[in-house]
Amino acid sequence: MGFADVSLAVADSSFIYSGTELDAMAQARNYCRSILGYFAPYLGENVVEIGAGAGTFSQLLLNHGRTSELVLFEAAANLFPTLRQRFEAEPRVRLHCCPFDASLLDRSPDSVVLVNVLEHILDDAALLSQIQQSLRPGGSLLLFVPALEWNYGSLDRAFEHHRRYSKKALRKKLEGAGFRVEQTRYVNMLGIASWFFAGKILRQTTLIPAQVRWYDRWIVPWSFKLERICEPPIGQSLLAVAVK
Repeated sequence: MGFADVSLAVADSSFIYSGTELDAMAQARNYCRSILGYFAPYLGENVVEIGAGAGTFSQLLLNHGRTSELVLFEAAANLFPTLRQRFEAEPRVRLHCCPFDASLLDRSPDSVVLVNVLEHILDDAALLSQIQQSLRPGGSLLLFVPALEWNYGSLDRAFEHHRRYSKKALRKKLEGAGFRVEQTRYVNMLGIASWFFAGKILRQTTLIPAQVRWYDRWIVPWSFKLERICEPPIGQSLLAVAVK
């Protein structure tokens, strides 16, 4: 059995992510599968995921029938051991403990994926430009980010979010990086109220796993199915597909 190629960038390994949402979001299986459903038509064989975290979404990408190689970048030294333990025996996966670095890629990827990651990057425009340059011609960038600037609250601060996005702002940044934007759409309209209440009223600093499981089990399956048929006018998150 082959083993994943593990690259440790010592200069960046001191970064520690202090957010506490990843354990809770690991319970959101329907939520993650729904995001993958939007991305699936645009995924190629060689996929890069930036900010892989504990590997919850990475596993779905790996299980996608078209994926032949999955390259995972995770800069947080405290998250990387979990990622390595999960995938080190998987021959199709390469792991890098550092921010995205195109020089570590053997080939230009078909697809680059960021799920709830871009909002953590201080200079998001610079990262988008790096991704655009790294992709093969016709390659796709698949983004999922928090939406609605006015809904920024205590949870965003606790999770080290620099911003939330509007459709206009996200499209402008993608086009500024040289992408052709295929689509931007709002997702999870029903999540707006709960995020506002938790972050603006209760001023929570973490997600409660039991609440995430309940929402994922009873709300996500039917609400996300309806949103696939008819895009909501606003949503807790924004999904974007952009092409080089």
